[in-house]
Amino acid sequence: MSALLYVPDTATAARKAPGILAVHGYINSRETQDGFSIEFARRGYVVLALDQTGHGYSGGKAFSNGFGGPDGLKYLRSLPMVDTNQIGLEGHSMGGWTVLAAAAAMPDAYRAIVLEGSSTGAPYAREGSPAWPRNLALVFSRYDEFSKIMWGSDRAVDVPSGSAKLKQVFGTSETIAPGKVYGSIAAGTARVLYQPATTHPGVHISTVAIGHATDWFARTLTGGTPRPASDQIWYWKEIATGVSLIGFVLLVLGSFDLLVRSTPFAGLRHEPSVSRAVRDRRWRRGYWLTLLVPTLLFYPCFIAVYLLVPANPVLPQTVTTQVAVWALVCAGAGVALRRFGPTDVRQEERRWFPALGIALATTAIAYAAVFAVDRLFGTDLRFWILAVKWPDARHWGIALIYVVPISVAFLIQQRGVLALAAGTGRPYRSAAMIMGGGIGVLMALIYAIFFATGTLITGFDPLTTVIALQFVAVLPVIALIAVFCWRRTGSHRAGALLTGLLVTLYVVAGTATQG
Repeated sequence: MSALLYVPDTATAARKAPGILAVHGYINSRETQDGFSIEFARRGYVVLALDQTGHGYSGGKAFSNGFGGPDGLKYLRSLPMVDTNQIGLEGHSMGGWTVLAAAAAMPDAYRAIVLEGSSTGAPYAREGSPAWPRNLALVFSRYDEFSKIMWGSDRAVDVPSGSAKLKQVFGTSETIAPGKVYGSIAAGTARVLYQPATTHPGVHISTVAIGHATDWFARTLTGGTPRPASDQIWYWKEIATGVSLIGFVLLVLGSFDLLVRSTPFAGLRHEPSVSRAVRDRRWRRGYWLTLLVPTLLFYPCFIAVYLLVPANPVLPQTVTTQVAVWALVCAGAGVALRRFGPTDVRQEERRWFPALGIALATTAIAYAAVFAVDRLFGTDLRFWILAVKWPDARHWGIALIYVVPISVAFLIQQRGVLALAAGTGRPYRSAAMIMGGGIGVLMALIYAIFFATGTLITGFDPLTTVIALQFVAVLPVIALIAVFCWRRTGSHRAGALLTGLLVTLYVVAGTATQG
């Protein structure tokens, strides 16, 4: 098991401090809880931010061993600077089920719990009651995508009035009043509901949601350092690692540019042969098909893999399998539709081994920086749901499984994208729109309706919806790198191989391992 341990200077074996076990949600990792962890630690709590089993750097399979929660709580209580009579539990989404597993295994080992976008009961936790878990604060946002799964309500905004499951936990048949404390803190039966105006993943970057969590522990645990809920600084860390994430992309581009000018890869350097595209009906048809077809295939591919391809030793990560299948199906569709588009972009002579070599060398330089940041500063490069992490030994092995299909798909797909974007005069903008415009418009439409009505039109698969958010940023970056490499080599090959490597490592290190 792996975790980040936050220890305030005031916490010593002679002067013990309260402890909090903080756990991320599904297909995230320990750094996702940084906002909460930093603010808890600033208030004098010792914080153990856990990687669930099968996530981040923790071993085992996802969902196994109580998600790692009981072991995390046991370890936190063993620390010499922790007051074992003042323990809090906090978890987001599946992390809520993780801390509930800990609470069920050790019912007298904690005093209070905060569930962020999570629930008691089915599908993965013990049923809640007015007496269990102890001193519960539920932070369930007004636009949480998982309200049906968590609390049986079609709309998150209706959870206080429409969730019989939640009313059972609060011990009332009436509509639950957000902010009102039900039960007794002294008796361990206190309950309170908070509904910040954000989404399920938005809780991580919500000062309101984080403030609710710090406020509840200030009311239920003793021994901390009093601070107003509004006194927060975590976002500076988020901004800094977000800038580093941009720096990672710039490092990739700069490294490729330097390498292609060097002697070993000088043979790759060619000016692209470009003629002005004729934007006739054929070009426009190819443009819209290339933009729309991957978007239309996104949900069917992800749902099909989830239903038909269970994780196994050959394909051990469900999300990475979904990404690989989606990429391959889109590439196949691109080949089938190529006859409807413009003439293919002209390629320089085939230089596969140098192209692979420069892709590997560029990736090595970029990930050497990620490794240095991980070892020197104990963090990854991230902003919100986007994170580049250093892969551990297991991740490197899993990457070998997926890198070939993802790279093959990119070789096929990027050739078609460049054929459309090359002659527009604005290849970067055109490629970014072709690759990311469809998913961006789809997400904007889904969330515009969601915020206006409270109804998630993709409520049949909220997880895929949340996963799709990161591709709004990732796909344009892939396009940027692809065009940058093409302009220096006259070929799509080096850029496709490079982005194949980068995307594989990005997904593998950042998701869950189930097989």
